[in-house]
Amino acid sequence: MNETFSFGPATGIGSLPGGNAREAAKTVTGTFEDFPFLAELPARGPGADMIGRTAGMLVELYARVEPSGWRIGDHPGRDTKRARSWLGEDLDALEEFTQGYEGPLKVQAVGPWTLAANLELKNGEAALSDPGACRDLAASLTEGLRLHLAETQRRIPGAQLVLQLDEPSLTPVLRGHVKTASGYRTHRAVDRQIIEATLRDIIGVHGGARVVVHSCAPDVPFALLRRAGAAAVSFDFTLLTERDDDAIGEAVEGGTRLFTGVVPTTDGPLSDPAGSVMGVRTLWRRLGLHPGLLADAVTVTPSCGLAGASPGYAREALAHCVRAARSLADNPE
Repeated sequence: MNETFSFGPATGIGSLPGGNAREAAKTVTGTFEDFPFLAELPARGPGADMIGRTAGMLVELYARVEPSGWRIGDHPGRDTKRARSWLGEDLDALEEFTQGYEGPLKVQAVGPWTLAANLELKNGEAALSDPGACRDLAASLTEGLRLHLAETQRRIPGAQLVLQLDEPSLTPVLRGHVKTASGYRTHRAVDRQIIEATLRDIIGVHGGARVVVHSCAPDVPFALLRRAGAAAVSFDFTLLTERDDDAIGEAVEGGTRLFTGVVPTTDGPLSDPAGSVMGVRTLWRRLGLHPGLLADAVTVTPSCGLAGASPGYAREALAHCVRAARSLADNPE
């Protein structure tokens, strides 16, 4: 691991509107000169969505689209091939626009528990219903991520890779709120120790030092993610409450970076850059943290993916993240 590594001051979450990989890569690399990411374009259809894209990375497990969603199958079909083809297209575009780039670069994949909550077994129930299926899925994902990271590194040798695990279903899994196929019941809550151990194993695929776990859902389990080895936690800042204060304070003091989602993901007027990060400064004061730590502890992002935004607004929101991060660094008080 490179000891000089540092996260950039601003980046995106992952998804963008539209379906042109080259245009997306050009926007991302032109906006985030010191922390670009591999864009996701779900508007292209099944296989470009977050579940299908990650399903295409799995090793010796395959999935196909059913009317109810993605379902595990016996062999790679056209849906798996389409997902892999689009991922290759996206990597081609990013490689083209990152020639000679050196620095942090982020790729995203769905984490094991959100995948288990959203991938169906052959009987139509979520993989979450079967502990053995969850273990197989996590092992397949671990190997798939290892290969994906190696391929990205081969294409962009100067990149210091950051792996983002998207876990919007993590809190429902923890609380037993994931509905069964019938919709009348919920799956049992998974033991916190099992959840933590599974995440720790997958985070270990990348050395445990440059993994960020993202959730734009309420009640992000900051302490659990920190114990699992996440180097950073990415979240929708507007969903924080004061009961999150202790966990966030402990995370920052323990060296965990915060990816603060402060820029809205839907079209509308944007506040001035200083106003966008005002809440972050207020949180810092409330926690009694030194303002000088802000730039070293915070990466500014949109509150979640931008797939639902207009192309013009998405570009403006990404550029706004950069300006807001600059404001935070220049005026921490």
